[in-house]
Amino acid sequence: MKTRIADQNTAAADLLPPNQPDGSGIGINHVDAFIKPFNTELENGTKIACKRKGLKLTLTVGEQSGAAVMNRINDGPDPYQIMLKALETAAQEAGSQFSVEDGGLYLEL
Repeated sequence: MKTRIADQNTAAADLLPPNQPDGSGIGINHVDAFIKPFNTELENGTKIACKRKGLKLTLTVGEQSGAAVMNRINDGPDPYQIMLKALETAAQEAGSQFSVEDGGLYLEL
């Protein structure tokens, strides 16, 4: 079942380098703004949470959790693609699939 969890935060794109450079090289400020809408509860009561610690993203879907490291060497150099790859990997580990379609953030549970 594919579920829309939130609208994509389009203002987060303004935080990508070179608009707002940061020391990480992968747009950490952008990642923080992008994952903020993930912290929600679905209509069926399933809680969704996403947090970042350093370069590690942890996505929790209900009782399952998955984590991934944002890897510039393997997934770069585009910071947006680095983040998407990490979110996809974390979602797979949590037993779901993540996608961005038509301005929305989706999880297939």
